[in-house]
Amino acid sequence: MRPRKKNRHLPACMYLKHGCYYYVKANKWRRLDPDFQTALLAYAKITIGGTDSGMPDLIDRVMVEMRKTLKKNTLEQYAQAAQRCKEVFAEFEPSQVMPKHIAAYKVSMSKTPSMANRIISFLREVFRYALEWQLVDANPCQGIRRYTEHARERYITDDEFSAILSQCKPHTRNIFLMSYLTGQRIGDVLAINLSDVTDKGIFFTQEKTGARLIVAPTDDVLQLVQSIMDSRPKSEYDRLFASTRAGRPIAYTTVKEAFATARKLAGVEDVTIHDIRAKSLTDAKRQGLDAQKLSGHTDARMTARYIRAREIDIAQPPSMSDFNK
Repeated sequence: MRPRKKNRHLPACMYLKHGCYYYVKANKWRRLDPDFQTALLAYAKITIGGTDSGMPDLIDRVMVEMRKTLKKNTLEQYAQAAQRCKEVFAEFEPSQVMPKHIAAYKVSMSKTPSMANRIISFLREVFRYALEWQLVDANPCQGIRRYTEHARERYITDDEFSAILSQCKPHTRNIFLMSYLTGQRIGDVLAINLSDVTDKGIFFTQEKTGARLIVAPTDDVLQLVQSIMDSRPKSEYDRLFASTRAGRPIAYTTVKEAFATARKLAGVEDVTIHDIRAKSLTDAKRQGLDAQKLSGHTDARMTARYIRAREIDIAQPPSMSDFNK
């Protein structure tokens, strides 16, 4: 290392530039603080605390902590957000990330507001941990507003659902039918064990909410279960839905991609795999059934979000009076 020609009072790797102190290593400039004493404290956190590892390492550390408390479904969503954030902020130290960077990232995802909101929520949690670990002095996500998400209004008609099912292979067709007949999420359908199928019906413990319910064994449900059992590969695997390869579980992503392919082949636009559950709950209400109980929601308003936007009341016009005679 070359001896300093100026600012010799500064410790190794600390530099003063444009009125602010920086920690410089491997050609990466990390902003400390304009105040020298505050900059020294930040410098100590890096060199003594061993935090000179950047945003990717911070995100990995936070994911380890999140695995202790969050549910699997949330972790899977955060894992996607984590990968994106590690790529975007690969060259950043935690203290270098400012609100303007978060805001710019949000704007870049304006066409996918749901993903943008998920990433903002994830980063807010990341920096909450960073604050507790004294790696940053403030949460740069503070004041960054989420996009307004509008409830989906898309309803899959019977003809559209039939067209999609006609483009599916038998095992994925059965998965979509089971989701419709039980009103459950695809992930919960894939998790059905053979022991969950009883004389009283199919037992579910919803992964997202923890809700427990039994879906009654209607003739349609019993017929579908029998069809699945007849075509199910012979194996020791305990799941109702097992792949043909050694009875291994079917991945959610595989089913999601299969739905996307089928709906394209069927020429059905603007539908997602999540709309199957919405169709089920909407149809259940129209048939006079308890859609909330079927959904497993503890709050009727949540069930209404699935149904209300997809159900349009039919207004009855008045009868023709004598004036038209």
